[in-house]
Amino acid sequence: MDRAAELLHSVFGFPDFRPGQAEIVAAVLQGQNTLAIMPTGGGKSLCFQLPALCRDGVTVVISPLIALMRDQVRALRAVGVEAGSLTSGNTEEETEEVFTALDAGRLKLLYMAPERLASPATLALLRRVGCSLIAVDEAHCVSQWGHDFRPDYLRIGGLRQALQVPLAAFTATADEETRTEIVTRLFDGQTPATFLRGFDRPNIHLAFAVKDKPREQILRFATARKGQSGIVYCGTRAKTEVLAQALGQAGHAAVAYHAGLEADERRRVETRFQRDDGLIVVATVAFGMGIDKPDIRWVAHADLPKSIEGYYQEIGRAGRDGLPAETLTLYGPDDIRLRRAQIDEGAAPPDRKAADHTRLNALLGLAEALKCRRQVLLGYFGEAADPCGNCDLCDRPALLFDATDAVRKALSAILRTGEWFGAGHLIDILTGSATPKVRERGHDQLPTFGVGRELSKPAWGAVFRQMMGRDLIRPDTDRHGALQMTEAARPILRGEAQVILRSDTVTAAEDRETVRAQVADEDLGLLSLLKAKRRALAEVQNVPAYVVFPDKTLIEMAEKKPANLDQMAGITGVGVKKLESYGADFLTVINGASEVMHPSRKRLVGRPEGAIFDRLTEVQLELSRGEDGTGKYLSCTPSTLRQIAERRPSTLSELSAIQGMGELKLERFGAAFLSALREE
Repeated sequence: MDRAAELLHSVFGFPDFRPGQAEIVAAVLQGQNTLAIMPTGGGKSLCFQLPALCRDGVTVVISPLIALMRDQVRALRAVGVEAGSLTSGNTEEETEEVFTALDAGRLKLLYMAPERLASPATLALLRRVGCSLIAVDEAHCVSQWGHDFRPDYLRIGGLRQALQVPLAAFTATADEETRTEIVTRLFDGQTPATFLRGFDRPNIHLAFAVKDKPREQILRFATARKGQSGIVYCGTRAKTEVLAQALGQAGHAAVAYHAGLEADERRRVETRFQRDDGLIVVATVAFGMGIDKPDIRWVAHADLPKSIEGYYQEIGRAGRDGLPAETLTLYGPDDIRLRRAQIDEGAAPPDRKAADHTRLNALLGLAEALKCRRQVLLGYFGEAADPCGNCDLCDRPALLFDATDAVRKALSAILRTGEWFGAGHLIDILTGSATPKVRERGHDQLPTFGVGRELSKPAWGAVFRQMMGRDLIRPDTDRHGALQMTEAARPILRGEAQVILRSDTVTAAEDRETVRAQVADEDLGLLSLLKAKRRALAEVQNVPAYVVFPDKTLIEMAEKKPANLDQMAGITGVGVKKLESYGADFLTVINGASEVMHPSRKRLVGRPEGAIFDRLTEVQLELSRGEDGTGKYLSCTPSTLRQIAERRPSTLSELSAIQGMGELKLERFGAAFLSALREE
């Protein structure tokens, strides 16, 4: 583990492991089969990348999307790690480069899609290059209960058996059913070392709102965050294009993304989003899994997601750098009807449909929550939590009322009309509105006609929506969406259970003040200059800006203002390779000029030996002409001083063994050098 901790700092520029990472890295290093469930943005990649650098042989990483693999390979190469991918998106030159690196024994991480496992040549290749570890990213894709099932993932278990190497599987979203299937499929049912490292992303603000002119709601949310990178998820392709156009007309940089676009256009959008600051992508759920952009500041859902797992993964694309991020999810009765219909009309077997309804119920429970949303969300994943203080219901507690009587009246109206009508007609009956449709069917003569006049029509709409959210009633697709009572409602109808609902969702919530993840006002100018330098360097290399440095690193630079390379090495995210590549450029921006440093001293930047080198240099300068200043000029080369700083001799005999320390220099500097070493 000492080696892993040293590489964490020297290669990746992180001073310490994040919570939970060290234990997972230790298990993988020891060759244990491992299953790790960690939150999106929690540092999963490092948990297999660090062991790959410490272990002999090649680590093969099975990953679901080309964009995701390219992104990780690019980031690894930027910090000096030999990595490559074999995908259908490779050029011939790229593939040849990967094979050359494999044959030379240089490559430490090889990324490939699960579809490549279908080729017999893949097994032969991995045996030949000495594959010593399999890492599986997005492991929930192996489960038919998961929300991104990929049948080719089912081959991974066979690959592990054929190679007889340990396997480490990682995912951000896996409930108990999904975890069980992952173990069965990947580990032959043998329990791996399992780490459930919490699902909480405390930096993300959670918010839901009932649809009320949804286009205007999304536009207001985006305008309050203008200039920040964001994603808007929509339920249909057409809606992505309409909403992207509306955002563009409102002055935002916005583009649409969906599976119906040509492949080149999709790649263009992905590239723009990764490289441009402040771009909004309006997308279907086809967008996102392959995007590792760390500084997405907000995610909005213009329509209700399909499941709580999908919701969690999609909002998890915001704030991966750990800085504040925000979310907004819009929903309404039409969303609930659509999601129910998609489940009921699908080709899945009855047990799968029942499970999908249960998952939808969990999401609707989060949407209609009465208390802290984070408590509800984490509760679904089996975690207890205190009120978070970072969701809309903590910002403004829900207004509640005893809705037992109202719900019983609504259920009575549904049953007395034969479960043949939707909410609009039922609300007319309850409020005593004798519309032609009500009179034509004789529903103005029902005992329930007019019994709900104490509530307005919008209030009754909120009651019916929340009843659908509690799965007390469901739309019947065979009856054009007519509402039917579920078994869960019978205790209420019989007077055996109480129902508490929200009254405040009838009116639109006030807009929340935007969270801006920036620096103090006096450092804003410097941060802008640092971003401009980053953008220029990224454009020259044709890579996303965050591959040079993420926002979090630039913010720390703007706040700490390092004066030299040693101080720059202490900035989070500045490893040895990036310090060498970019350190002087950013020091020039911060200080107006950057120090000129000898290559021997550069090798000690950020290490304690650097300070020793500097002290030895001072001592040498003081004694260069002897103690009285009249002797013959003598000096040691920077290479010799570096060796002394690294080896730290404690006697004149040990000092004399260092190359470049002849008799004269030993006599002139020996005692003073040893004294300086003892002081340090």
